[in-house]
Amino acid sequence: MSILNVSHLSHSYGGREIFEDVSFRLLKGEHVALVGANGEGKSTFLSIITGRLTPDAGTVEWAKRVKTGYLDQHTVLQPGMTIRETLRTAFDDMVKAEQEMLAAYDKMAEASPEETDRLMQEVGDIQDMLEAGSYYTIDARIDEVAGGLGLRDIGLEHKVDELSGGQRTKVLLTKLLLQNPEILILDEPTNYLDDEQVRWLQQYLADYPNAFILVSHDIPFLNAVTNVIYHVDNLHLERYTGSYEKFEEMAALKRRQEETAYERQQAEIRREQDFIQRNKARVATRGMANSRQKKLDKMEVLTKRQEKPKPHFHFQSDRTPSRFVLEAKRLVLGYDAPLTTPVDIRIERNKKIAVRGTNGLGKSTLLRTLLGMIPPVSGKIERGDFVSVGYFEQEESRGNQNTALEEFWQAYPGLSNFEVRAALASCGLTNDHITTKMTALSGGEAAKVRLAKIMQKPVNLLVLDEPTNHLDVEAKKELRRALEEYKGTLLLVSHEPDFYDGLVDSVWNIETWSCRIV
Repeated sequence: MSILNVSHLSHSYGGREIFEDVSFRLLKGEHVALVGANGEGKSTFLSIITGRLTPDAGTVEWAKRVKTGYLDQHTVLQPGMTIRETLRTAFDDMVKAEQEMLAAYDKMAEASPEETDRLMQEVGDIQDMLEAGSYYTIDARIDEVAGGLGLRDIGLEHKVDELSGGQRTKVLLTKLLLQNPEILILDEPTNYLDDEQVRWLQQYLADYPNAFILVSHDIPFLNAVTNVIYHVDNLHLERYTGSYEKFEEMAALKRRQEETAYERQQAEIRREQDFIQRNKARVATRGMANSRQKKLDKMEVLTKRQEKPKPHFHFQSDRTPSRFVLEAKRLVLGYDAPLTTPVDIRIERNKKIAVRGTNGLGKSTLLRTLLGMIPPVSGKIERGDFVSVGYFEQEESRGNQNTALEEFWQAYPGLSNFEVRAALASCGLTNDHITTKMTALSGGEAAKVRLAKIMQKPVNLLVLDEPTNHLDVEAKKELRRALEEYKGTLLLVSHEPDFYDGLVDSVWNIETWSCRIV
């Protein structure tokens, strides 16, 4: 049974074609992955099917009475509410239904027998709906899902307007799962989850009885929870079944077949044109030449596949610093209250370190404290001699109206237009990307701009906070290669062991420093 049908969809944005005559269908119970390179239109497609964006052409038809839930990371949470209060709004429909049920009981006191029978039927239906939705155990459900996604570590009485972007996303995801919609639509849900929380969500989605559509660049996660893949590529959508590796194999075969067909047709066109040129002037062969020209005119000419520019990352090494680039003694992280017990830290020159641990325990705080961006609760930090830093922050400022070109130029005003464009192009960004406002770029494209700024100058200490969030598979591979090649010191926060295993010399688990119960 088809739940969603998309037919002949076409859409462009800012003069750039994104989809051309695309079709898509979602069947009952299918677990669909939407994959493709950064900027190909995955998030745009989700916006179209959820009605947040109107396509230029085509139709989107959902089955009747289907309840969908969409993880939109730009949703604004109501200031002043606690996390628990926000999560309870997932059950607003049930609260309203209970109020209607109580009002029906009040009406029965003065109702006629016929009216009482009708109200009893109404009350019974509402009661069945509330019980089916586990309405009377909602606090237990909130605690279960919030615990699985790490919100209990933050504290459910915490105000939502005091949360980081990653924590806000966790609240939105938890609320969405509590609503238990028939169709889940998730745009990169694992970006702000640590290993344990990813495993919890992985098991939840693997067991999910209904259909969902998922955008993610986390291949092990995709393999564990999806059974259908739609590839967004060159304005089109192509459907595959099986694992991600099977999709890659089939997609590569399809590309080779298309290339072979194109080359074969081009060779045929050249032969026909050569025959026509040699024979159209001779009376005896003019008829055959004209016949072949007509055949050529009617031929549906294949277009050569346009290869997307691949990113090339290279981090420049600066002069050799002192043996220890950063040292901290009796360091306590935190803001109003301590997050950690006192710890001693030494980061030796040219060592590569990954930092892992449950979200909310201070990984980003650690980086910002070591770099002197925020003060520690207590303790002393010393930076070595001749240390130069390149810092990739997990969250960028919202509403950035600079184009990618302007963003880079502000950081390096002495560079020529050609040099700026060349630096951005080396990261896999096209002219369309370079002239687009940062706020309109996809998460992966914006990350490439920020990485390009770091790569422009030599540094001997790279501090990267979740750099793989939003990056597509090819960009992640290239980033890992560049970090393996980098000769300086690396301090990396990442929730992807597959990314840093074999890359780093040591892994710090911040949970061992925490004051909180993990």
